[in-house]
Amino acid sequence: MVCPACKKTSGFRIKRVLLRGHYNPTVKQKQHPNLQWVKIGVGKRIKVCASCIKASQKNPNYFKKTAPSLVK
Repeated sequence: MVCPACKKTSGFRIKRVLLRGHYNPTVKQKQHPNLQWVKIGVGKRIKVCASCIKASQKNPNYFKKTAPSLVK
């Protein structure tokens, strides 16, 4: 799972649990980017992360700058 605009990928998260005054790293979870479908241009849909969607709402030319191969 990769965002084509910002190249955000999945990563690991380690949850630290406090156990009698000592931290015990017990839970390791894989976190994925929040990918959602977005319409780009006429009839073209791609999956983009939520942070890129927010940035594109503020700047309409966001996808042209970050990923020009997506918008043709």
